Amino acid sequence: MSKIPDDLRYTREHEYVKQIDKAGVVAVGITDYAQGELGDVVYVELPKPGAAFERGAVFGTIEAVKAVSELYCPAAGTVTEVNTALEGDPALVNRDPYGGGWMIKLRVATRTDIDGLLSSAGYRTHVGE
Repeated sequence: MSKIPDDLRYTREHEYVKQIDKAGVVAVGITDYAQGELGDVVYVELPKPGAAFERGAVFGTIEAVKAVSELYCPAAGTVTEVNTALEGDPALVNRDPYGGGWMIKLRVATRTDIDGLLSSAGYRTHVGE
């Protein structure tokens, strides 16, 4: 069974959103369920800070031994920071998806994008757990 923390919000595409500060900055990564489905992550391609995305837009890719998947932005906003640790250690996504394996920090344009995401209970139902 995957870890699905109660304090996060989730997309149907298996990204999570973690509130970082009151100014609307969130951390975005893939869920424990997603990393388990992908298998051993070998490469992560992420945008540069300052890049802006609409909700649902592709912001990067993740490559595992089994497959390559696109990463979808859970909310409209601007990237404030990228997890550069993933360049040298992409498997951090497998070991610690909700901690050191975060991918981008995003300044969210509108809070309603976050409010519309799945709760932990909704995500559990979505993945059948």
